[in-house]
Amino acid sequence: MKLFEVVKASINTREAAQVYGIDVNHHGMALCPFHNDRHPSLYVLDDHYHCFACGEHGDVIDLTAKLFDLRLYDAARKLASDFHLAPDKPLPEAIRRKMQHKTKAQQLRENERLCFSVLNEYRRLLLDWEKRYAPQAPEDVPDKRFVEACHRLPWAEYQLDILLQGDSYERGETVSELTTDGYIRKLQARLRKERYHEQPCLD
Repeated sequence: MKLFEVVKASINTREAAQVYGIDVNHHGMALCPFHNDRHPSLYVLDDHYHCFACGEHGDVIDLTAKLFDLRLYDAARKLASDFHLAPDKPLPEAIRRKMQHKTKAQQLRENERLCFSVLNEYRRLLLDWEKRYAPQAPEDVPDKRFVEACHRLPWAEYQLDILLQGDSYERGETVSELTTDGYIRKLQARLRKERYHEQPCLD
């Protein structure tokens, strides 16, 4: 049995966060330990966490690795030890069944993470464009990057809200729409080129 699979099937992110000293309120919010957070900006769910301020995002193993400055494998081992798991021994029936049905769920989660990561990067780019290329005078012709930011920023933020706070059906529908015809991969490729100051158009 793979260590990562056992840990993720047995320990949820919110449970680990609380054990490791993060005070999560009943809304799932907490002070983020990864930056100087004065108002709760870390959103912690059972299967992932996300900070609305600094952008940190991941699952229970990512959280542990970040908290204790560990490699992912060492973080998984720490979780197994702290929560008294025995990856080499037979799992309880409930967890075993959960893992048997995880292949499809894992693929959906991977797609969800891809969508979130790409959209979050796109949002940051649009926020930058909105400020950097804003017209300086009423008679200025708006830069196309400023125009794109004005049109697409609300859309990107709406999609991110669904991926963060929507139920499983809403998140699944959003991921399906974003991955149809390879849209999210095209956007990812565009963002990669933007890092080198190229600006290809999306279909």
